[in-house]
Amino acid sequence: MRLFKRASDALKDAGSLFVANLTTPRSASRNPDIESAVIKATNHDNTRIDYSSAQRIFAWIRVSSHYIRPVLSAISTRMEKTRSWTVALKGLMLLHGVFSCKVPAVQRIGRLPFDLSNFKDRKPNLKHHEAFIRAYYTYLQKKALFMSQHAQEQKEGSLRKGMKNKPKQSSMMQDLVWLQNLQGLLDVLLKIKPQKEKMMNVLILEAMDCIVVEIFDIYSRICNAIAAVLVRIYSVGKTEAAMAFSVLQKAAVQAKDLTQYINFCKDFGVIKASESPRIVHIRDEDIRALKHIIETASSKRKNEDLIPKTENIIN
Repeated sequence: MRLFKRASDALKDAGSLFVANLTTPRSASRNPDIESAVIKATNHDNTRIDYSSAQRIFAWIRVSSHYIRPVLSAISTRMEKTRSWTVALKGLMLLHGVFSCKVPAVQRIGRLPFDLSNFKDRKPNLKHHEAFIRAYYTYLQKKALFMSQHAQEQKEGSLRKGMKNKPKQSSMMQDLVWLQNLQGLLDVLLKIKPQKEKMMNVLILEAMDCIVVEIFDIYSRICNAIAAVLVRIYSVGKTEAAMAFSVLQKAAVQAKDLTQYINFCKDFGVIKASESPRIVHIRDEDIRALKHIIETASSKRKNEDLIPKTENIIN
């Protein structure tokens, strides 16, 4: 039965390759070589991953941003047609790899051109696999929008830089909002989690390696951003101070959630989880101390505002 399934899946992939090679017109949005590579990288075999085809796709993108459109088109077509969790997961991992390419055009992708929020496998009794796919898709969708928004803000900052009377490029409020968005991304990442031992196979473990690497990339950016914010905490207003305190409280909760998640991943057999860096925990007394500092600084500024200015007395 298993051999029959593998033969059937291989036949499907072969048929898709035949159609891509013979009927795909070469245009700005379609490329038969790219479509073939995407099909190979997202084949139905859940016992192995075609790394070479994925690397070819990443190499095209790094050569020219003109390849991004046909790559997204090919992935989208593949994702919209499939009802196989294997193909869907490989497609999401491929897209995740595209996001990791250090190309400015990738940062401007924005909303994904396909929707797996209601993904269903053609086979019954795969609800945990389906939930895994939907959670992974949700994260990549949010990351795409986050990158697009950040790229737009950087563009606007560059435009302001060219003006004579430009405002500050990055205010405390902007930094705090960006930090809260990063924390939101981490929350979504921690929801990507295999639920049963039956899900333990090569493909799921590879996907979890990607997730763990992404988690610590986001987490390190959060820690660095919090450190930068705390340095400036004495010079901010009441609203910014309250946001900073909320961010610190959230970071304390996320550190605990992250510890539990990594321990689960280690037990599940995720290799990258065993290579994870130390998780920094924020103590309750540190949060209370920061709250006291913020309140003291805020009270001091309030008292200073009540002192009559010299020019007002003269007038």
